[in-house]
Amino acid sequence: MQGQLTVRLTPDLDEGITSLSRRMQRKRSEIVRLALRRFLQEESGAEEPAPYERVKHLIGAVETGIDDLGENHREHLKTRFRHDG
Repeated sequence: MQGQLTVRLTPDLDEGITSLSRRMQRKRSEIVRLALRRFLQEESGAEEPAPYERVKHLIGAVETGIDDLGENHREHLKTRFRHDG
């Protein structure tokens, strides 16, 4: 770790960091680093991509062999449960 910073906290911030560190089972300093990292990402405009953006390359990547699965998924499930159950 390269830098060090001393910060005076208000009582509510101190209590909040302590509470969160207990819940997350992480050190207080780690909680502060996570919060600062998130703040810096938000302010720089480098937001984390939406969940869809992270997985869109996977959509349609699996071949089931069932041509109309997207259109008739309910019927396929009913048939499958009748056969398995």
